[in-house]
Amino acid sequence: MAEKAYQKQPTIFQNKKRVLSVGLGFKTPREAIDGTYIDKKCPFTGNVSIRGRILSGVVTKMKMQRTIVIRRDYLHYIRKYNRFEKRHKNISVHLSPCFRYDAARRLLIQNMQQSEIQFQGK
Repeated sequence: MAEKAYQKQPTIFQNKKRVLSVGLGFKTPREAIDGTYIDKKCPFTGNVSIRGRILSGVVTKMKMQRTIVIRRDYLHYIRKYNRFEKRHKNISVHLSPCFRYDAARRLLIQNMQQSEIQFQGK
């Protein structure tokens, strides 16, 4: 989908695209190397660094532009009843154009600098 606004990308010369290898077992996607998109929050071509924990979740909503909502299910222990209860959290995740995605897909997400999260398909 084409955007109406020109997305400027600071600290990167726009005639030659710089592509990083982020490490942690994540391979750089072919779209990040050959693509023509501009995304300053992309971990491969932008100005953010990956750090923190790797989380997993399921895509629930894809209505925002370059942002998806991921649902994380977990169990919470109740000591009084000696049992677990189901709980969940919804997390908004930045989605770089270099990733292919669809709804109800299980994903790995990585915490990034500036309290943003980036996902990596599984």
